[in-house]
Amino acid sequence: MAVGKPQNYHVSPSIGDWQPKNRHLWLVLGSATSPFVVLLASVLKPTDDTRMRGKFAETLLERPHTQVHIAGRAPAVPDSGQGSSAKLRVAQHSIFQGSRLSLARLTAQWRYWQLLRRLRPALVIVHAPELLPLTLMWQRLAAGRHFLYDIRENYALNVSTQGVYTGLLRRGLAAGLRWVEAQAARRAAGIILAEESYAAELPFLSDLPAGRVVVLENKYQPTSAEILPREPHTLPSPHEPLRLLFSGTISKLNGLWEAVEVAEALHHGCGWPGGVVLTIVGFCQQPELLRELQERISELGFIRLIGGAALVPHTEIVAEIGRSHLGLALYRPHPSTERCRPTKLFEYLAHGLPVLVPANPLWQTLIQQHDAGLTFDLNAPSPSNAVAALLKELMARTKLAGRHFYRNGVPASVLWAEEGKKLWHLLDTVV
Repeated sequence: MAVGKPQNYHVSPSIGDWQPKNRHLWLVLGSATSPFVVLLASVLKPTDDTRMRGKFAETLLERPHTQVHIAGRAPAVPDSGQGSSAKLRVAQHSIFQGSRLSLARLTAQWRYWQLLRRLRPALVIVHAPELLPLTLMWQRLAAGRHFLYDIRENYALNVSTQGVYTGLLRRGLAAGLRWVEAQAARRAAGIILAEESYAAELPFLSDLPAGRVVVLENKYQPTSAEILPREPHTLPSPHEPLRLLFSGTISKLNGLWEAVEVAEALHHGCGWPGGVVLTIVGFCQQPELLRELQERISELGFIRLIGGAALVPHTEIVAEIGRSHLGLALYRPHPSTERCRPTKLFEYLAHGLPVLVPANPLWQTLIQQHDAGLTFDLNAPSPSNAVAALLKELMARTKLAGRHFYRNGVPASVLWAEEGKKLWHLLDTVV
């Protein structure tokens, strides 16, 4: 349901981008004396979140006279600015600290309301459904207030199926989420979907005009200081260690134990001759799971844990991507993820890192299109046979002349640039 080009746009031959024929349309969004103030708001996501800070904020800062504020969980490290003007035109506001099931989430609501009153934004982009009720009230209190709702997950489906909540609480939360999202969708200036599948999954979207809904996938946006590799990663020789990577949120659903088991199988017995090193880097929101992981690591000598109880700067994750030979995206089959393309897939592909995925047709298509990795059958009758098949394919790849994966090079289609154009297109159309 991506938005098409409006009639007052044309393709500029000089920069190949969409430009408004009437350039004063750009100047409506702020001026030198009165900046266009945008508030990006979440609760659980850190203020240096890659989607809010790295993608949305950096895209908004491309135009002059735009002031961006980001609200969310306190980041792992203070923001130092990602672009030449970022230090002056972007600010971060911590409205939440604590566990996701703590009462601090109620305090976050109060802090968010105070930000709305103090900053007086011209536009709010809501990245968390729990902030929608206050956003709707803020909008009603004065004319000319606009907000966009960025749907990053199918929240009601997650609550219903992921087992975090139980019984009547689960059903009540799911119903409440769907109701408040439907109310917000009718009053939002625009709706942003992080996954194309949400267009069919969320019933309240069917009543909206197509021009108010746009899909902005979580494609990779490098920082201004980052130079993406031109050549993809190669596998080591069989007698050197194979460096495996599990990055992002540490959870069972994201394939944590599958990654550990594959690494263990490749490290021992008739596995990779040089042994393996598995790096797990990310934040774990479940203390009990983290303790279980730490105990498992203490028993095994080839697993490194970075983060765990603490947020990890994304630059650290990117650095680990650069040091690795194979990324593990072995998500467990689940209704909440099976129709989504995880952020880490785009991160790995943008850096030319080969990736191991489960037998999900959506992910396999992406991997096969770019020769970006291999499929691992999580439901194989014999796990040892599945590992043996993986090892055989990896060994065969090491014998290829030149590139072991990405034979056509690192793909540019997994980068955020085109998504950023669609974001501005939405703003120029509906705000």
